[in-house]
Amino acid sequence: MFTYPFTAAGVTTRVLQGGQKGPAVLLLHGLSARADRWSRNLDALGAAGVRALAVDMPGHGLADKGANFDYSAKGYSVWLKNLLDGLDIDQVVLVGTSFGGLVAASFAADHPERVQGLMCVGAIGLVPSGAERAQKTVTWLKEMQRDHIRDRLHRGVHDASLITEELVEEDWRINNSTGAAEAFAALGDYYVNQIDKDAAAPRVAALGPRFPVELIWGEFDQSVSRDYGAQAQRIIPGSSLTVMGGCAHFPYWERAAAFNELVLDFVSRCTAEAEVAP
Repeated sequence: MFTYPFTAAGVTTRVLQGGQKGPAVLLLHGLSARADRWSRNLDALGAAGVRALAVDMPGHGLADKGANFDYSAKGYSVWLKNLLDGLDIDQVVLVGTSFGGLVAASFAADHPERVQGLMCVGAIGLVPSGAERAQKTVTWLKEMQRDHIRDRLHRGVHDASLITEELVEEDWRINNSTGAAEAFAALGDYYVNQIDKDAAAPRVAALGPRFPVELIWGEFDQSVSRDYGAQAQRIIPGSSLTVMGGCAHFPYWERAAAFNELVLDFVSRCTAEAEVAP
């Protein structure tokens, strides 16, 4: 795995990459997370013949933060197009987790001609979740003290031993860095005022069978109920829902080897279907 800075749509960010040849797979992290959440996936995918990339989305990780970005699904979709254009990626398999699942699905709906496949992992924003859920997100986006961060990380896993104090400290420092509070405030406004209106599953469904859609959920996910995944699966024709045992909201991290196999199988299916498409 190697890393480098990259600027797209005026936003400078960090790209982590495993592999330099093969189908392009872009991994999108969740709210208040960052690209290195995929550190247990990139090398394995790259070694298997995939050009796997993860990126800090604007307002997160080591990317530019602050109020001067459109933190909506549409804003991220525009930025993602600029990122892929700059990286010379014409066709991509998108893998998005939590809020990154909404970003991935929104881009797929906006630019289906660029997408070979869509995998959403414990994704929020595929179906409406209601005002109460939105307000809870607004509250925790303001709670970036170490204890709150530690509690959220523990809620993301089934195996508590995975959460180290070094990880908590790193999250605390990144999510309290310059511009982070302004970015999270803008994201909170988006959750309250717009996110349910941008529900992506109906938009993806309206495309018809343009590309494979896979939904992945952890058996013990406390952050995004499996009901959301089941609702999305019913809405999107031909989509499938896989529940991974022994993990919670971070299956790609908690059960990385099994998750990597799911991704590789999915990429093989996506590229095979693309080859036979008219």
